Amino acid sequence: MSFNELNSVENYIIKQLTGVNLNTNEVSEDSTSYPRFWKYKSSQELQRSVNEVLIESKLKEALIRLNPEITQNPDLADEVIYKLRAILISVHQVGLVRANEEFFQWLQGDKTMPFGENNRHVPIRLIDFEELKNNSFIATSQLRIHHRETKIPDIVLFINGIPVVIGEAKTPIRPSVSWLDGAYEVHDIYENSISQLFVPNILSFATEGKELYYGAIRTPLEFWAPWRLENDEDAIAKRLGLGEIGKELSDLMHPRRLLDILLNFSLFTTNNKKQRIKIIPRFQQYEGANKIVERVKEGKIKKGLIWHFQGSGKSLLMVFAAQKLRREKDLKSPTVIVLVDRTDLDTQITGTFNAADIANVETTDNIKQLQKLLENDTRKIIISMIFKFRDAKPNMNTRDNIIVLVDEAHRTQEGDLGRQMRAALPNAFLFGLTGTPVNKADKNTFWAFGAEEDKGGYMSRYTFHDSIRDNATLPLHFEPRLVDVHVDKETIDKAFEEFRESSALTDEEADALNKKSAKMSAFLKSPERVDKIVKDIAIHFKEKVEPHGFKAMIVTPDRYACVQYKEELDKYFPVDASRVVISTSANDTLEFKQKWAVDKGQQEKIVDEFNDPLGDLQFIIVTAKLLTGFDAPILQTMYLDKSIKDHTLLQAICRTNRLYKGKSFGRIVDYFGVFDDAAKALQFDEESIKTVITNLSELREKLPDAMKDTLSHFEGVDRAIGGFEGLELAQNAIGDNKKKDAFASDYKFLSKLWESLSPDNVLNSYQEDYKWLSQVFESVRPASDNIGKLLWFSLGAQTTKLIHDNIHVGEVHQLEEFRLDADIIEDIFNNPDPQSVKKLEKILIKRFKKFAGNPKFKSLSERLEDLRNQAEQGLITSIEFIKELCKLAKQTVEAEKELEELLIERTPKAALTELFLELKTDQTPAVVERIVEDIDAIVRIVRFPGWQVTSSGEREVQKSLRKALLKYKLHKDQILFERACAYIKEYY
Repeated sequence: MSFNELNSVENYIIKQLTGVNLNTNEVSEDSTSYPRFWKYKSSQELQRSVNEVLIESKLKEALIRLNPEITQNPDLADEVIYKLRAILISVHQVGLVRANEEFFQWLQGDKTMPFGENNRHVPIRLIDFEELKNNSFIATSQLRIHHRETKIPDIVLFINGIPVVIGEAKTPIRPSVSWLDGAYEVHDIYENSISQLFVPNILSFATEGKELYYGAIRTPLEFWAPWRLENDEDAIAKRLGLGEIGKELSDLMHPRRLLDILLNFSLFTTNNKKQRIKIIPRFQQYEGANKIVERVKEGKIKKGLIWHFQGSGKSLLMVFAAQKLRREKDLKSPTVIVLVDRTDLDTQITGTFNAADIANVETTDNIKQLQKLLENDTRKIIISMIFKFRDAKPNMNTRDNIIVLVDEAHRTQEGDLGRQMRAALPNAFLFGLTGTPVNKADKNTFWAFGAEEDKGGYMSRYTFHDSIRDNATLPLHFEPRLVDVHVDKETIDKAFEEFRESSALTDEEADALNKKSAKMSAFLKSPERVDKIVKDIAIHFKEKVEPHGFKAMIVTPDRYACVQYKEELDKYFPVDASRVVISTSANDTLEFKQKWAVDKGQQEKIVDEFNDPLGDLQFIIVTAKLLTGFDAPILQTMYLDKSIKDHTLLQAICRTNRLYKGKSFGRIVDYFGVFDDAAKALQFDEESIKTVITNLSELREKLPDAMKDTLSHFEGVDRAIGGFEGLELAQNAIGDNKKKDAFASDYKFLSKLWESLSPDNVLNSYQEDYKWLSQVFESVRPASDNIGKLLWFSLGAQTTKLIHDNIHVGEVHQLEEFRLDADIIEDIFNNPDPQSVKKLEKILIKRFKKFAGNPKFKSLSERLEDLRNQAEQGLITSIEFIKELCKLAKQTVEAEKELEELLIERTPKAALTELFLELKTDQTPAVVERIVEDIDAIVRIVRFPGWQVTSSGEREVQKSLRKALLKYKLHKDQILFERACAYIKEYY
């Protein structure tokens, strides 16, 4: 028997969950995990029609079993099912996330119905969260479901007849096919074509038997995450294979785990674009939050230290922990205090809680308010700043169900704040969270938060390497720049010897430092030096950052340097392209304050504009503000010209490591010489922190071997042969899938290096070879957009620019969708609204352009032009114009119908074949059939109903056609391209 996705992966998942082996139709006796929870039923055995999402018989049984009022009157179950059906149907009006949020309120038991005595409202339970055996757990495969179209997801898990998990399996034996292909199918295809199935969804997963990834509805593929096992010693050097996937799958799909995610770890929040989104936890957030909850419930150990690397989601971990702590009945309505130590962090944390609509959240503006809340025994989530405990009285509240979560815990020991907090809340639980490892020399942090029972002092660790491995954050590269502008190390050391730690510096203290070190200040801010650096930034940004759609931050020595850099940068970019974000002091001049002061509201607006990919703002210039607690995924490059080290340096550079579409790494361009000695800059004892950043010089060293490996797939191929003949030789050298996939794997590594280094001069000698390889890669990439997405990825901006420099791109037409039929025309004639008349006029012009080659439409177009001229010259009244316009529209509709009937007999492929045979010359390849097959395949994938009248549709089809023609070196033939475009528009 051969291996395929059905018998090797899909059937393995079913066996792992249910004990049923569909390959042999045997039931396993092995019950080491929990095969008795999930029961397998084939899709044919389920009591449902192809249009139904719910197994209503199972749901009705659960409603009767779990609700005493419905037990007494089973017919009431139908009323609940009716309500749930209405939510399923509403998905088209309100969208998938809103519908899922509404359904979750029912699943979580937050909805009531008037089923009690005297129509009293009582909570309705769809699921028993306490006693798992009171629920029905069904796993099925190949579930056929028809909605807009018929789809067959591989795996569907039902709890009490409600589909809560959808899984997609892919083949384990082809390198180019991965879990990402399954995730694409779930996210891009199923969620759109059978969206009702996802209304009750907890999560979806995808695997090819080597890696398991999961995500919530509408989660972009780059944010799907792997699931890891708690305390898995082999997690870092992860074992690939079905056995490992089976363990992870069993752990994630355990009903207790799924119901915990459903009840305590599902957030509905609003993003910067005011869109509703759903968030479920990554495994480190789930594990960290649950460890906090379990420690509080046990009540034995009163503290714990959590180190999760910068960017891996500590803010959400705190939200999940706070939410679950508040829901725990055993804790008797606890008070959860979230403490931060900076205003910007306060804003970020508060924003995270507020956006997620967490109930009973209080923020405090001063110590008196905080004390009053504690003295009044407030049972809520309180967000405050650590310094407010400076004047706190001892024993403000001695209750033992107060839980304190301290963000960026490594800084709280300053001024013995940790001790004061412990004195004020003597019986509270104290948990510290940090994004950087605690330096072993820093005993205070371990004293305040580290429990002796925890190995190494940490209750939970999630390191830099863990976060990179799991795609939670991106790797960091740094570029040392302009040695002649670096600061002399002795000068720096001397200037900073009076200051214990640079991370404690405020804007004002930094200014004071530079006054004490006038020599260094004069050097750093000398006009010649700043001019040289800003000129380099402008070149670097335009070549390496802007083409990818990313943005940048400039970190300067002090507030006045920020202004200096801004004024210099304005010589290279529009004034609106950069903003200075600093605070002003009482000693500043009125003019300085008026010009540069940024209050909290303005700062939030600046951050929002910076995060907007279409906004004009491309640079933020700072010295201390926004170096921590600033989350901008679009930020890819930091231009660093300030001495910072240790925690502050790590936090600062990690502003660039957040995930963002198309972004593969964060970049630090070092003008100060901070990374001349990275070990000194990052003074941590932890092994895992020593390789946080990679010098681009290391990547340069890898380039020759990467190029050699990729070219080795074409030994004996003469790369000097151009045109169709040369391309065919290259394609023949990697003629089967195995060879193609091996080439794609090597090319993928090479292209990552290229994108990281471009436009470095080191690439110049490799440019011709790389261009050739890129064109071959593009020519053999599968037409289908959902096969092998990991290997057959989209080319990067620099590569695309390289191979498309000389390709003419057709004009993009802006088209509006507008239905045109007899009823519409009649309505416009009877109710001549000026806007509708204008729309009708526009749509007629577009229809005539669409059929530009047809004499009948040309005649109608000329009549419209004549009509418009008469109206403009006042030769006809507006009523006459509308009357004639409607008559013309009716004739257009009739002409389109006649044309449609004529085209019924002609297939699209026949029309394209006719075109290529007609235009064939000595230079045109003989393989017309292959060209037509390629174009037909690629167009059928990207087209959709009505694509001809949308700008995005026309653009996608044009792009796909250009790609297909590029394969045969026909992309420069503009006449061929335009004729083919017209044929595709007409026949597809």
